Amino acid sequence: MILWFTVVQLAVAVAAGLFCLIMGFAGKRPNDWTVGSLALVELLLIVQVVMAIVSPFAGNPARGDGLEYGVYLVSAVLLPIGGATWALLERSRWSTVIMGVVSLSLAVMIWRMQVIWTTPMGG
Repeated sequence: MILWFTVVQLAVAVAAGLFCLIMGFAGKRPNDWTVGSLALVELLLIVQVVMAIVSPFAGNPARGDGLEYGVYLVSAVLLPIGGATWALLERSRWSTVIMGVVSLSLAVMIWRMQVIWTTPMGG
């Protein structure tokens, strides 16, 4: 993974998470802005999938466990889809809070993926 891209992903995921939590606790139901913030996090994760496929061919292979990284990445890509689906089906303030929790959880997963990618196995 590329560090600057990880930092961008972290910033967007944390901002989206805090935004959704604030909106949810303020009683707001899911709207274009809250779902859109989660969609932006998802878009960056899709870019990360492409980068994870291309990076080894460009001389930047994963130094850690590739299987663990892959499981994190697939899970991370699926979380925003599940969170947004829930929000669109339930349409309550709590589904907006759930989208915030999903975004903050993704920030943790993104950082963990960076660590897995850059830390040698057994290190």
